[in-house]
Amino acid sequence: MTRIRAAAIIVFVALACGLAWVVALPLWLGDGLAEPSTWFLLPVMMLTPAIAALVVTFTMRIPSRGERARFLGLWPLRPAKRVVWLMVAGWLVPPLLVALGIVLAAALGFVQLDLTFAAFSAEVAKALPAGAPMPPIEVVVISQIVMIPFGALLNSVLAFGEELGWRGWLVPALRPLGTWPTLLLSGAIWGVWHSPLILLGYNFGRTDITGVLFMIGGCMAWGVLLGWLRLRSASVWPAVLAHGSLNAAAGLIVIFAASQPDLALAGPLGLAGWIVAAAVIAVLVVTGQFREQPELADGPGRLLSAPRAE
Repeated sequence: MTRIRAAAIIVFVALACGLAWVVALPLWLGDGLAEPSTWFLLPVMMLTPAIAALVVTFTMRIPSRGERARFLGLWPLRPAKRVVWLMVAGWLVPPLLVALGIVLAAALGFVQLDLTFAAFSAEVAKALPAGAPMPPIEVVVISQIVMIPFGALLNSVLAFGEELGWRGWLVPALRPLGTWPTLLLSGAIWGVWHSPLILLGYNFGRTDITGVLFMIGGCMAWGVLLGWLRLRSASVWPAVLAHGSLNAAAGLIVIFAASQPDLALAGPLGLAGWIVAAAVIAVLVVTGQFREQPELADGPGRLLSAPRAE
């Protein structure tokens, strides 16, 4: 796609966000996040960007038939070596960045850490059935950390619904705008899409516009990194794994915090997470990692910022 198809983009965004509100409506009409159906509705909401992408693809024919798998980043996986390595990076690096965010949050005074895990131990004890023995908290913590890579793979199955829409369809649809407008705008839309849950207190515990703004900031910061994986590999799969890995590691802050932290400051989508993401983005910029990317549809690799004849 060499020019912006504004109508298709508007339809996609309206469908993704509108369907998200429809799915979340039972929570708004019920007990909010305490509604028993929350466990089911959240994964369903994650499918709405994929539904929007498929509707636009097959009804508005953008992209055209024959280019769809390549445009969406599903297939082929070329250049294979780069795709595989970026998939590994997407799987394993996000938990390290989340951990760095925790260290930074502690250094900035956003959270007080407790390596005796007293607060986390109390939460585990409350979750256990009455009379059940409490395992050593160190064993629980180690098991939680060890399970993150495996949890990342499981979460990637759910994250695929989002990524097929955001990085699969929206990023290449916006690509004629250039690298940075594409990455920042797609991240901002991703953040707004979360509004039905954020306004109920999800993620930050803030039920007003500030929660949505923090989510937009977090999604723009992480969206640049996920978008870079998409553009650098010409594949959606590294971003899928990175999204699943981020979700799997997001709860690390709760394990190490001495009390319930303010996730708008200390969480991976909060201010500390923005700073860590910005540092990684700066390294990628300095090392030239945003300059040359393979085509997202038919054709040889080219500079993303270079103009291309119609």
